[in-house]
Amino acid sequence: MSGKQRMAQAMRLGQPKRVPVMCQLALGHYFLNCSTPEIDIWHSTEGFGDALIRLQRRYRFDGILINLPGRDPNWRSCVRRVEETDGGKVIHWKNGWYTVCPRDDNPHVYRADGRPGTTTFAQLDPERLFYIEPHDLSGAVYPYFWGFSGEPAPRDDFFPPWQFNTIDYVIRNAGPEVSVHGEVFSPFSQLLELLGHSEALMALVDDPAKSEACLSALTEGAVALGRGQAGHGVDAILISSAFAGAGFISREHYRRFVLPFEKRVVEGIRAAYDVPVYTHTCGAIGDRLELIAETGTCGIDTLDPPPLGNVELADAKIRIGERMFIKGNIDPVNVLLKGDPEIVRVSATRCVEAAGAGGGYILSSACSVPPHAPPEHLEVLAEVAEAHEAIL
Repeated sequence: MSGKQRMAQAMRLGQPKRVPVMCQLALGHYFLNCSTPEIDIWHSTEGFGDALIRLQRRYRFDGILINLPGRDPNWRSCVRRVEETDGGKVIHWKNGWYTVCPRDDNPHVYRADGRPGTTTFAQLDPERLFYIEPHDLSGAVYPYFWGFSGEPAPRDDFFPPWQFNTIDYVIRNAGPEVSVHGEVFSPFSQLLELLGHSEALMALVDDPAKSEACLSALTEGAVALGRGQAGHGVDAILISSAFAGAGFISREHYRRFVLPFEKRVVEGIRAAYDVPVYTHTCGAIGDRLELIAETGTCGIDTLDPPPLGNVELADAKIRIGERMFIKGNIDPVNVLLKGDPEIVRVSATRCVEAAGAGGGYILSSACSVPPHAPPEHLEVLAEVAEAHEAIL
């Protein structure tokens, strides 16, 4: 059975011969463990695509998550110069903006005045919102434009032709045995990325009706992007909803400002394509597993254990395991980063024994694998899955 087949069976609540293995890696992990320069991994389709495939093969993952959009093939023409610093590189763009590129973390875009490209809630017009892609060359801007064009993207032709290039590249080069997943930002995550966390959370209290109107508009773009990714052949789509856990918002706010809009994203994509859509939410989500299930999502990714979160895997399996697949629960900090191979082995074994039987489980780190996690720790996961093949 191929990795793609294992993933497909698990995501449809089946019991593959062994549990599939697939982790989301922090971008800094690619920067530190691939020979391609960090600015090329972040800024080029081929650089990122090659990094994804290289580490998938090294760690023997059954799937790849493509969590950056395709890139404008002419991006280098916008570069004025690249500055080397003690902490990494700084790209100076011809329009006066600049991007700080650490060696082990996500790059950040700043305008000529040194401020990140955010706006205020008062400036937002819901009718001018469609989708916010914070990982584009220009970061999160409003009204939204791609690259440094300054021209707002039209709603009826919003995504540029190169948007899906990385998906095409990975599918073409990873081979038919690997499950390839796309990613869209949830409406709630988009709003937080655009406004900044503090202002976005205050907006929910100060003007909930306008907040809902903004979220509704951003839902349309998420559906359109998800359908586009499905049309290019991804095997599943992840909704990145990192900030919807108890550390950020209450159950009541989740029910009002997250649940209905993510439900529309799931339904909108699956109405056009029979592809699994699942949800990534970090931190303490033990109090809202059933609420997440109400979105109609096909699976939940992360399931952070204590102390990072509050999800016990065996409990989650009982509560939601018959309705959706579950992925994760290995502590990325205390186990994958700070542990050793034996600690990783023990933790991974615990996860397989708690959730592997009956199907619908994917062995994975809870949240993203940290940049400095030793690669040999990741190599243990496939070994554990194979060791338990005869047991399941």
